[in-house]
This record gives sequence, structure tokens and C-alpha cells, in this order.
Amino acid sequence: MPSDLPSFAASRALAETLLADHRPEWWRHAQAAAREAVRLAQLPGVDRDPLLHAAVLLDVGRSPVVARVGFPSLDAARFLRVRGYPRRVVGLVAHQLASDVEAEQAGVDLSGFAAEDSPTADTLWWCSLVADTSAAPLAVGDGRADTDGRRRDATRGAVARTRDRIDAAGLPVVVP
Repeated sequence: MPSDLPSFAASRALAETLLADHRPEWWRHAQAAAREAVRLAQLPGVDRDPLLHAAVLLDVGRSPVVARVGFPSLDAARFLRVRGYPRRVVGLVAHQLASDVEAEQAGVDLSGFAAEDSPTADTLWWCSLVADTSAAPLAVGDGRADTDGRRRDATRGAVARTRDRIDAAGLPVVVP
């Protein structure tokens, strides 16, 4: 694990502090996404530590303590960068679930954060999609996965690639 990456317990505690009281539904979502990340961290090409940290921190931008511009992935990325998180974790959080498409439509600039096209990024999207804010699993293709245009295409691509990796690893797909 890179020396500038805090322990997973510290990242989890940070997310809990920011979300549990203020946005409990998003704290439940982050916990469910992190549980799925732990399960899928063994997939080929997935970098375990960045995935686990990004999964548990992906919703911190929804906290009123962190929110500044009202675009959760940007607010989270800025907050995590100031806290000293590695660029890769910050970039994964900034560009989760094709947020760059949504940002462009909203006039928000995410270019200051590195985007990546990788098994780790795909798996983070999967982890977020299969956990709803009640922490119940979602069927892939429901809820947040059903968006319009380019975001839908990008999300479906990430889901398909991750599903292929899960199948190849012989792991069960844990969705209804």
C-alpha cells in the first residue's frame, strides 16, 4: 500500500463521520459498495487498495460538511485531495459512474482529476451500482444504471466488463 494512503479503517471512519449522521442513506450505500469492493478486489487487473478506499469514500461529497459546489463527485474529490489522498483514489472518486458526462452537462469541470479506463474503475462503478441507498442490492440495469445517452453507454460498458471478470473468476454475481 502506498505510504500516502491511510489505512482502510481510517478511510472508513472518515466516511462514517461525514455521512452517518448527516446522510445516513449514503453512509449505507458507501458501506454496501465497500463490502462489494472487498468481495471483488481479487478480480484480475483490479488494484485492491485504491478500489477499497474509493468505494468507502465515494459518497463523502454528499455530506453537508464537504459539499461546496453541489456536485458530489467534485466536492468529494476536492476534499480528498486536500486531505492528502493519492491522486488515483481522488480520480476514481471524481470520475465514478461516468460523472464526467454529467459534469459536462452541468458545466462542471473535472479535468483537474485523472480519469482512468481500468478494471479498477469499472469495478468501482459496479460496486456503486449494485448497492442502493438502503444498502439492498440492485439488479444491474435498474436504478442508477438506467440513465440517458453517453452515461448509460459508459455505465453499461463498465458493468459488462466487470461481469465478464466476475464470471471468469468463478465468483457469484450477487444481484437479485
